[in-house]
Amino acid sequence: MPTLDRSPALVATGFLAIPVAQALVALPSDLLSTIQAAPIDPALADTAAFSEAYGYPLEGGANCIVVVGKRGDEVRHAACVVLASTKLDVNRVVKKLLDVRKASFAPMDQAVELTGMEYGGITPIGLPADWPVYVDARVLGAPEVVVGAGLRGAKVFLPGRTLATLPNVTVVEGLAVEDQATDAPDTPDASDATDVG
Repeated sequence: MPTLDRSPALVATGFLAIPVAQALVALPSDLLSTIQAAPIDPALADTAAFSEAYGYPLEGGANCIVVVGKRGDEVRHAACVVLASTKLDVNRVVKKLLDVRKASFAPMDQAVELTGMEYGGITPIGLPADWPVYVDARVLGAPEVVVGAGLRGAKVFLPGRTLATLPNVTVVEGLAVEDQATDAPDTPDASDATDVG
């Protein structure tokens, strides 16, 4: 089993995507001190593969999903962070949050271009300044979550509650539904969709 060589995020900026490194160094020192990063095999960046290969609990995986909707001629983007064991409720909750008629996952090439991050590594840290970031309330209860680092070759580790203190974050009750939920059969599966991050 490969090992995770974790180090404080400030020391690890050399193997993070540029927008992520810039956002981290701009954080207050007390927040930055709660965040670590580690290089990983890029082929194992997807949440399930990472958890299995590195022995990291799947329930500690948090997926960052880029969504898009239109209101008239205005295109609205946002990022949503949910636990890997849950499904993002795009069709109801995200649509309402963005105030659009229809919301969907952003196309891969669009998500990569707009974030400056690699697909499979998109993270809530260092996103465009005008994007809202919605975090499912359950994420805050996790003692530690792992998210992307902007590149497929690294991961960032931080307490779930730290996500609530990042710029543009709104904590949303019910942003995601449990994976086994039967009341939302049309709800996309966040674990299928991240591999954006």
